[in-house]
Amino acid sequence: MDRGQHTGIAAVILAGGRATRMGGGEKTLLPLAGAPLLQHVMLCLQPQVRPMAINANADPTRFARFGLPVLADPIPGQPGPLAGILAGMAWAADQGCDSLLTVAGDTPFLPADLVQRLRAAGPFALAASPDAAGNLRTHPTTGLWPVTLRGALQDALHRGERKVGRWAHENGAVTARFDQGPDPFFNVNTPDDLAAAEARMARRGQPIGR
Repeated sequence: MDRGQHTGIAAVILAGGRATRMGGGEKTLLPLAGAPLLQHVMLCLQPQVRPMAINANADPTRFARFGLPVLADPIPGQPGPLAGILAGMAWAADQGCDSLLTVAGDTPFLPADLVQRLRAAGPFALAASPDAAGNLRTHPTTGLWPVTLRGALQDALHRGERKVGRWAHENGAVTARFDQGPDPFFNVNTPDDLAAAEARMARRGQPIGR
């Protein structure tokens, strides 16, 4: 089955978090195996989907080296990932795309068939994988979103909705299950997580640009 780039889908990397557990600063620019964490995420996505953008607030020039558009939240006060998803939906529609792929900017081990499997699950799908106990855990910021939902999402945000998974499931999202290990949705939240990601990269023994 083809795992190449999928047409009609734009991707936005959500990089607007506050990184409080990392001590503040710009988490996605921290080095991992010789490259910024964000670059690893981009490299996971580049074979799968175009075009691509970054969702982040404040000074966009800090991401200039990556050559991608930087989309600010359309709603003030950093209301969370749903605002970044809304920004991505509007941008994807402007690109002529009918779907938006979102991923978190701190997930450097995304599956090579992420887009393929999300799209096979349905037009509106969130990634899910089993935790250490075997319980299925949804990863709400990793998903495929129809851009036709942007009006409904904007209304929900203005009403105060902030829970990504809750809003998605209330609006018809299904889950796409990923069972491969180790966890392809491992995210870097703390210095210990960053050290674990370094060790995982070392075990893989693969250079940047794999």
